[in-house]
Amino acid sequence: MNKTLTVEYPETLPDALNMSTGEFEREARLAMAVKLFETGKLSSGQAAQLVGMPRIHFLYELQRFGVSMIQTPVEELEQDITHAAKAAGRH
Repeated sequence: MNKTLTVEYPETLPDALNMSTGEFEREARLAMAVKLFETGKLSSGQAAQLVGMPRIHFLYELQRFGVSMIQTPVEELEQDITHAAKAAGRH
């Protein structure tokens, strides 16, 4: 079962952004999903589901918002590289 979120906005807002009402509402839904993904609240799959698009399409949309597909902290990536290098040296 799905819940519905209602967001009020000025009737003139879509026109001010040169968008139809449908385009504006899709963009707002996408922006919310992107932010929830960026902050680690949703996985990319969950965010894509929220928007109603395939995960790969959601990942491509992230670029428009300046959000990386990879949301792993730099420190964690550095640790992974260090561990991989140590493991490679043992073989």
